[in-house]
Amino acid sequence: MSTKKSKLLLAGVMLAITGGAFAATDADTQAQLDAIKGAIPKFAVPMREVGDRFQNMYFAAKDGNWALAAYMSKYMNGAMNPAKLTKAEEYKTWKSFYEGKFAAVDKTIQAKDLNGFEAAYTKVIDDCNSCHKKMDYPFIKVVKMKAPADIGIDYTVKSEPGDVPK
Repeated sequence: MSTKKSKLLLAGVMLAITGGAFAATDADTQAQLDAIKGAIPKFAVPMREVGDRFQNMYFAAKDGNWALAAYMSKYMNGAMNPAKLTKAEEYKTWKSFYEGKFAAVDKTIQAKDLNGFEAAYTKVIDDCNSCHKKMDYPFIKVVKMKAPADIGIDYTVKSEPGDVPK
């Protein structure tokens, strides 16, 4: 008998012996899914990463590390993915912001346009603060930091925005 058939036979015997004791009910499955969903970061934890990446992006662009600026933008957006499940309505607001108001920042990164980047970045800070107010978080006020959030990165490496792997 082949190994595959042996394993299938053994699994069938185990299921018959236990009477399906290992089979989960719909309620068990839902409880497990709810527990997993409860363990996934809601909005505040991913937003913290967004903030750090947003600040780092500025220092990367300022010093000509355009790939790092593009990388920070890409993963800033990706950091919000858990909110698709945990805070779907708030995620819609984020997605609209990133694809709308934040798009100008991405365009300046791709163009390596530091003057345009400065203007778009500053505008986004205002947009962030406006959004925080609308979502009843007026006490969260974004400012342009004097130093990057992550000091363990060399922001001065010269690079191109297209250097970021897909």
